[in-house]
Amino acid sequence: MSKKVVMFEYEKETKNSVRYKEVPDEGTAPIVGTLYVQKWFAGDSKSIEITIDKKD
Repeated sequence: MSKKVVMFEYEKETKNSVRYKEVPDEGTAPIVGTLYVQKWFAGDSKSIEITIDKKD
């Protein structure tokens, strides 16, 4: 098992959600890319953090 913390920053609002773009570590490719989060949960957050727990 391995865990990875992925950072996202605010990109724009859509009708019902907020779009965030991934901020990859320097020299690495994005893991997720773009993430849409519902407005009721995202609120006014300008950045979010997601933890991915990979099960082998």
